[in-house]
Amino acid sequence: MNSPDGLDPAMLLKLVNTPMPYGKHAGRMLADLPGNYLNWFAREGFPNGELGRLLALMQTIDHNGLRELLRPLR
Repeated sequence: MNSPDGLDPAMLLKLVNTPMPYGKHAGRMLADLPGNYLNWFAREGFPNGELGRLLALMQTIDHNGLRELLRPLR
């Protein structure tokens, strides 16, 4: 179920449980991707679909210094 701001709380769980499927950081959980890699996607364009939405969310979390919010979900 989505919250009033449109964020699906299940997406936060996916960040800590979904590995990056390809590229330089393949196999690393999305929540553990480095900020510079997330910022590269923000500049160059996120992939389509759920992966792109998750990467965009993680980039927002990282950019705003909120990675600690994911700790209880691990």
